[in-house]
Amino acid sequence: MIKKPKAKFMATNDNKNLFNNIFSLSILHGLNYILPMLTVPYLVRVLGPEYFGLLAYATSIISFFILITDYGFNLSATRQVSIHREDKKKINHIFSSVMTIKIALLLISVVVLSIFIFSIDKFNENWELYFITFGMVFGSVIYPVWLFQGLERMKYITYLDVGFKGLFTACIFIFVKEPADYLLVPLLTSMGFITAGIGSLILVRKKFEVKFISQSLSMIKFQLKEGWYVFFSSIGTTLYTNGTVIILGLFTNNSVVGYFAAAEKIVRAGKKLYAPIAQAIYPSISLKIKNDKKAGLQFIRKTSFIMGSIMLVLSLFIFIFAEPIVNLLLGNQFQQSIIPLKIMAFLPFIFTLSNILGVQTMLNLGYGREYSLIITITSVFSIAMATILIFFYKSIGASLSLLITQILILVILSFFMIYKIKNQKRI
Repeated sequence: MIKKPKAKFMATNDNKNLFNNIFSLSILHGLNYILPMLTVPYLVRVLGPEYFGLLAYATSIISFFILITDYGFNLSATRQVSIHREDKKKINHIFSSVMTIKIALLLISVVVLSIFIFSIDKFNENWELYFITFGMVFGSVIYPVWLFQGLERMKYITYLDVGFKGLFTACIFIFVKEPADYLLVPLLTSMGFITAGIGSLILVRKKFEVKFISQSLSMIKFQLKEGWYVFFSSIGTTLYTNGTVIILGLFTNNSVVGYFAAAEKIVRAGKKLYAPIAQAIYPSISLKIKNDKKAGLQFIRKTSFIMGSIMLVLSLFIFIFAEPIVNLLLGNQFQQSIIPLKIMAFLPFIFTLSNILGVQTMLNLGYGREYSLIITITSVFSIAMATILIFFYKSIGASLSLLITQILILVILSFFMIYKIKNQKRI
């Protein structure tokens, strides 16, 4: 007689925590993706296509280093923290081992970036831009979002982001007044990342009493193994997204990159509206599948229908109103962004379904290796396709490449899951 009310109470608390985390993550991602979108209309007008394209190109390069230092811990470490959240000693070990690896990867990234900058003329011409933008990598390394996410205590870092990243974003409007001020954009952005990261580490120590302790080699190896498949699949995803911008820059000029990057930023903002939902439900799905696989899969199906419907409406809106969106956000200088925006309009919808099938379902069911393989093979194909399409069709070719790649990923993931469900081998 006592168990039923208790179970109901626990279910209510779980739903409340999930809602609170979705709300907090919505604000967090709103700052990370919507705030930059607020600066886009201003920056494209102040800097023009050429300098805006140059900044987009540098950001695409640095994004690879952010990915390398993340090493898939945004999912693998989140899952571990979620499962062991009641064991403080275990949390200390997870935190310390992950941070040790991330710092080591940061040092390696500095060396690699320096070699690239001082050995390749295209990078050497703007060496200060790349080093300043690299500050985002440092800020990302010291910002343990994965820890807060696993503990489902996202509201704390939301406060940090509102304060620090909001402040430095506002500074862009204050201090960037002409094309010559373009270096201030990555400088202020990096400062937002770094200060938020420092604040989060103080919070981790003071509020949650998580501390850094020395780790054994076996623990380091364990974390590297745990994050490997996620890391490998993330490499593939970044390869066909940011890699497309890099290839476009090699075959064209900064202005063309600017036209494409501006359209892609609008689409990316649409895609990232789903990001807080994805991050909030991932640890919840991990626990649900661990405790009751059937309940976990049912929750995934409901999420697919609800989020798929919302993102489809959003994609249709972007497609239908592409021209007025470009005119409103980017201005008359960016008319060449309209067609790429129309082509990429359905990426938010396709990406959402791919994430639910791949990250939320396959990773939580233990198909990390298969998911990683699918993304990697598709990404290699994508780079080859992007090279050909960009050579002939410039920014339109880049847009087509991203669309075709995302459709291909969704189709392959769908066939894989259908095959597994029919055979009932592991589900």
